[in-house]
Amino acid sequence: MIGAAETVAQLSRRDMSAESLVRRCLARIAEREPVVQAWEALDAEAAISEARRIDALCDRPPLCGLPVGIKDLIDTADLPTAYGSPIHRGHQPSRDAECVRRLREAGAIVLGKTVTTEFAVYSPGKTRNPHDPSRTPGGSSSGSAAAVADGMVPAALGSQTAGSVIRPASYCGVIGFKPSFGLLPLEGVHPLAPSLDTLGLFVRALDDIPLFMSVLAPSPMQIRPARPRLGFCRTEAWARATPQTQTAMEKAAKALGARDVDPGPSFAGLIDAQIAIMGAEAAKTLGDEPEERLSPKLREFLRAGTRVTPDRLAAAREQADRCRRELDATFEKLDTLLTPAAAGEAPEGLGATGDPIWTLLGVPCLSLPVLKGPAGLPIGLQIVGRRGHDAELLGAASWIEQHVH
Repeated sequence: MIGAAETVAQLSRRDMSAESLVRRCLARIAEREPVVQAWEALDAEAAISEARRIDALCDRPPLCGLPVGIKDLIDTADLPTAYGSPIHRGHQPSRDAECVRRLREAGAIVLGKTVTTEFAVYSPGKTRNPHDPSRTPGGSSSGSAAAVADGMVPAALGSQTAGSVIRPASYCGVIGFKPSFGLLPLEGVHPLAPSLDTLGLFVRALDDIPLFMSVLAPSPMQIRPARPRLGFCRTEAWARATPQTQTAMEKAAKALGARDVDPGPSFAGLIDAQIAIMGAEAAKTLGDEPEERLSPKLREFLRAGTRVTPDRLAAAREQADRCRRELDATFEKLDTLLTPAAAGEAPEGLGATGDPIWTLLGVPCLSLPVLKGPAGLPIGLQIVGRRGHDAELLGAASWIEQHVH
């Protein structure tokens, strides 16, 4: 499947109809869904009907009937939204989330709801990695990543509170984009940790990102490829990366002319700070859910969150603020940082690890599927930009994509 931007170009020229595209996506889902299991809910007839309506318009909206997937953490008025939990199975929101409203208004067709882990935390959903069904697709935006990677839909929405866009994008071999914190609307997206939650995208080409940001964000952005001043950053998560990932990252950084960047002593223990903040906020956000109907893993996570003392939480927030200031200073001398998007290629089973500190720091991140692991599966090169400079990050990513080997 081609990328969303090229698809919209063909739709706008009427080289293809929205109905034929929707039917092609549905045929791919019918063929592959028994293996990949990326979808929680589909409404084929409604999607076809909406495609016909858009095709019949003389003046069509900008997305011209582009099909999209929506993570099942995000409210949709015409499809059930269960937040990955049996507690809310069959729940029908009264209105679309703001991001969904904007997409529909721009002419996107919501094909269905993609699988999320339980309340976007740890307990895995049913989705499998489309490259190897014995392996994890990554969480929590597992269905969105897998659906785009497998050609079921040109693009999908996800969300990230730790690594829930970047990691599954890396495992599934698609582009994952987590914008700067606060750039995209979260109304109607089930909260987990409000100071961290960020809406994100899964797409097949970099040009797809400005297309969606022009609809979702307050102001449009363009990709202007430019050679960035690159840094190669090894955070405390570096030790968790496989030797093959470390070698591939070092080779790519050297080929791109990136210079080593020491994150500094303030960054030590930042993953624990992120876990403390996320856990404490999640314990409040999900505190009214019936505990006996939560998975054991989620129950333990929330109990740990309730044990985060006010002093510990304040210290974690202070450390995060200090690191944000230090990172801003780093970006006075550099444009972009390179780091691993995940510890390695998708592991067997459904476990996953990643590096959540960039979400804590609020910076825009992008996983570019340009590296390979020992089993031939994809590994993402994570590109990190300065807060609020998302367009510059996309320009750097475009240059990197052209020059990495």
